Amino acid sequence: MSWCSCSRRPLAAVVAGGLSLGLVACGGVTDGAVGGGDYPAEPITLTVGQEPGGSTDLIARALAEGAQDAFGVSMPVENQPGANGAIATQQVANQNPDGYELTLLNSTLITTTAQVVPEEEAVSMDDLDVIMGLSRDDYIMVANADTGYESVEDVEADSGDISYGTAGIGTGSQLAQLLLFEEAGIEGNEVPFDSGAPALTAVMGGQVDVATVQVGEAMPQIEAGTATPLVIFSDERNEHLEDVPTAVEEGYDIPVAQYRAVAMPADAPEDVKDTLREGFEEIAATEDYQGFNDENYLTPEEISGEEVEEQWTGMADEYAQRIEENGLDLGGEDA
Repeated sequence: MSWCSCSRRPLAAVVAGGLSLGLVACGGVTDGAVGGGDYPAEPITLTVGQEPGGSTDLIARALAEGAQDAFGVSMPVENQPGANGAIATQQVANQNPDGYELTLLNSTLITTTAQVVPEEEAVSMDDLDVIMGLSRDDYIMVANADTGYESVEDVEADSGDISYGTAGIGTGSQLAQLLLFEEAGIEGNEVPFDSGAPALTAVMGGQVDVATVQVGEAMPQIEAGTATPLVIFSDERNEHLEDVPTAVEEGYDIPVAQYRAVAMPADAPEDVKDTLREGFEEIAATEDYQGFNDENYLTPEEISGEEVEEQWTGMADEYAQRIEENGLDLGGEDA
């Protein structure tokens, strides 16, 4: 066994704060970490295709915080926002599959965005090896409290005069919102934003009447009473919002959610994938990470990479069918 006098805890704390720090003095010693051989022998970069502070970024940093104990090396998080994560994901997919370049993958990039961009720009799961699934984040439609809206029926009553925000072209937020308005016969003016945070800000500022965002993003405003939850797009009621009906309960079969997984370039060595999987399973089992999920209203969805690929492929097929059946225009190539 190799020994090193370097402290491990301070490194984990630095990564959690968003700074990158390599194990120069230690040379990537894997004392106490899962796996074997020489991997990992240096920091593992986890790339996020969204802005700092959002749900995806927070999940990545929660994983990175536990990396030092699980892998014996640090895990710097790099943010490269754009195109709902497509830019960052494609960049990682083009790297050497040696286990040192990972990405925090959003399901909507595969299930929704791929359906509204040119085929040559779509991110395919064939380009990636999914290590494991992590969690699910439900979408919820909220209204500015000053509108007085308390239900979908209230929004329907103002059909034609409604403005609504979404998290952008080709997102689960947009798909859920458009499906609901189409099935409920509500007409309104869509205002797409770059993510859920500015869409929620627009609701709070009265620039739009309603918006569909992720539960974790909306909860602070819901708890403060400044945003009113109207309907949630999940199969069952959310445990944190048990009084809010699902779209299914309201008569609209729209189960759209945001799932996340950690992935790497395709064709990685099996021993590297096994080491990563065991390490992330170790992190997910810690009290700190479980507490993080609860504090951010995330539902654990810790399944194998193979199950992720099957689940997301099925959702992509279902969403494509629903888009075609309802004649939806998500913006696509002209957006």
